[in-house]
Amino acid sequence: MSIDAQPTASHFINGQYVEDPSGAEIPVVFAATGKRIATVHAGTPDVVDQALAAAKAAQAEWVAWSPRDRGRVLTRAAQIIRDRNEELSQLETLDTGKPIQETRVADATSAADALEYFGGLAAGLTGEHIPLGEDWVYTVREPLGVCVGIGAWNYPTQIACWKAAPALACGNAMVFKPSETTPLCALKIAEILIEAGLPKGVFNVVQGMGETGAQLVTDPRVNKVSLTGSVPTGKKVYAAAAAEMKHVTMELGGKSPMIVFEDADIENAVGGAILGNFYSTGQICSNGTRVFVHRAIKEKFLTRLAERTAQAVIGDPRDDATSIGPMVSEAQMNIVLGYLDKGREDGARLVCGGERLDRDGFYIAPTVFADVTDDMTIAQEEIFGPVMAVLDFDDEDDVIARANATPYGLSAGVFTRDLSRAHRVIGRLQAGSCFINSYNDAPVEAPFGGVKMSGVGRENSKAALDHYSQMKSVYVRMGDVEAPF
Repeated sequence: MSIDAQPTASHFINGQYVEDPSGAEIPVVFAATGKRIATVHAGTPDVVDQALAAAKAAQAEWVAWSPRDRGRVLTRAAQIIRDRNEELSQLETLDTGKPIQETRVADATSAADALEYFGGLAAGLTGEHIPLGEDWVYTVREPLGVCVGIGAWNYPTQIACWKAAPALACGNAMVFKPSETTPLCALKIAEILIEAGLPKGVFNVVQGMGETGAQLVTDPRVNKVSLTGSVPTGKKVYAAAAAEMKHVTMELGGKSPMIVFEDADIENAVGGAILGNFYSTGQICSNGTRVFVHRAIKEKFLTRLAERTAQAVIGDPRDDATSIGPMVSEAQMNIVLGYLDKGREDGARLVCGGERLDRDGFYIAPTVFADVTDDMTIAQEEIFGPVMAVLDFDDEDDVIARANATPYGLSAGVFTRDLSRAHRVIGRLQAGSCFINSYNDAPVEAPFGGVKMSGVGRENSKAALDHYSQMKSVYVRMGDVEAPF
């Protein structure tokens, strides 16, 4: 796999690559080998200031464009991404360690979907007319101004576009900070947007760690912050933004339940559990990592799950046959290994996996623990790795109460042939993004986001437009003004 398509500098500001070697070095490590493949530099305060100044100036020009013309830029960028899907997928695999068979269908393609979808909606960003007899009110949807996007490391291309597409469609400008673990892909998106006709400065990329993010979030030129990340990080960013009354979208983590009733199709339920725990090596925020299986079918479910998990091809993510790649980093691998030890210590039954693989890179075998109880650490804390906890249940009301007994509320899934029960149970589960006889589908047309500690606001769908715009209402009096004196 060639890495010739890598970006040529650390930052992308005002339509061009920018380098400042005085910023701290950030190594880019290929997770399959543990070897450095690139180096970027964290944005210095001056680099961050350049990006924000460029965004502030460019937004004034961009908002003056007609919504239809803004939409055309986004749809052109979507087509360029589709035309270069192979190149972008290879870069994503190098950046994240995810298998190429996955990145080809789930990363750049979903980024293109977002740009195309919001590009199509841009011309429909209208207000409403409210008749009040002779008088009337009209509303106008206006952009917020400069938005900051802060990305996670699991879907760097997708997340950049999930945030940029609605922001730009509404007439905002954006400064995007990728995760320091996967810094490369967003730079290519910035390149492509310029090629598609986006004015310079409307979308900028700045690398960095926490201090860079803090400077972006607290700058008075910033009107909106959108973060994808962990709950602890989300709390800090949300508090900093709230202190200055900035708009926020927080797409955070979870410990989501997947409930498999006794009448479920076993093959589909096992497939859903695999997608909800092992896709992207388990590094997905919405994963259904607490799999509640009715006691009547538990052993049958576990047997088939172990059989199908054994068919996973664990290997070099650049190989077309590989279906499980490495963890994104050594640090994340070590976190997950700690949870594997904790699962054993707490008395969970290891069905398969449970170990680091003896090879270069950051590989952990897909792991299933059974006989897990609600009080075990692996049933309470987000692991963000290929670790599935299977819990027993007998009663519908009981499993709903247990599923909801978590501070999180991102996703939930139900597998059953009884659609009345499916809708009834989903209706009682405290989660924002839910699934019936499926798991982890995330079409751009559907809102995505959580409740409780899993976040604030929604990404994707028409709902995202509400989070990147504000309404102005105008009262129009047609007659004379009456005043008491």
